[in-house]
Amino acid sequence: MNLEQARFNMIEQQIRPWDVLDQDVLNLLSIVKRENFVPAAYRNMAFVDFQVPLPGGQHMLPPRVEARVLQELAVKKHESVLEIGAGSGYMAALLAHRAQHVLTVDISPELAELAKSNLVANGVPNAEVATGDGSRGWPAAAPYDVIVVSGGTPVLPQELLEQLKVGGRLAAFVGTAPVMKTQIITRVDEKQYRIADVFETYVEPLINAVQPPRFKF
Repeated sequence: MNLEQARFNMIEQQIRPWDVLDQDVLNLLSIVKRENFVPAAYRNMAFVDFQVPLPGGQHMLPPRVEARVLQELAVKKHESVLEIGAGSGYMAALLAHRAQHVLTVDISPELAELAKSNLVANGVPNAEVATGDGSRGWPAAAPYDVIVVSGGTPVLPQELLEQLKVGGRLAAFVGTAPVMKTQIITRVDEKQYRIADVFETYVEPLINAVQPPRFKF
């Protein structure tokens, strides 16, 4: 398999048509080698438009979704980032190339270890991996300039929003099957948030994702 040709095809045939036109983001997809973050059994499918399976029934986001979220967040070099759902470490690696520091959290010790080893092997020194339940954020290191929820959540918990700095941005896949809204939430001031619905997709929900309150009769 010609990896560079497959990477080129992914960028030109999947990602550009999805309104990812930021050249810095497109360049980053050539710099951070996605195939190095995909389990060996799926290496030949590293550039295919689907959710690559990970241990424990989890999945990587499709490449076009990762790229679009990265573009919409417009992470800057001085910013700190929290990612919830480390997976294989690929999204953390992309974010780390644009940010000052990335903290990525996974509830699965196996995935946290996978992400950590992948980030070390690929020379990403400014990404840190923590093991734990990040479904309501990670207050210990808050506040953050950027938060990325790399799994579905039926509702966005208020605790997560409050961990954003003023001017900070949060990306999340909000809702339930079959369709979720990909939202970019910007903290305008201490009390106000601006929500933009960017595209629709479906992403596997986080383990322990916060559920909407149920009515009791």
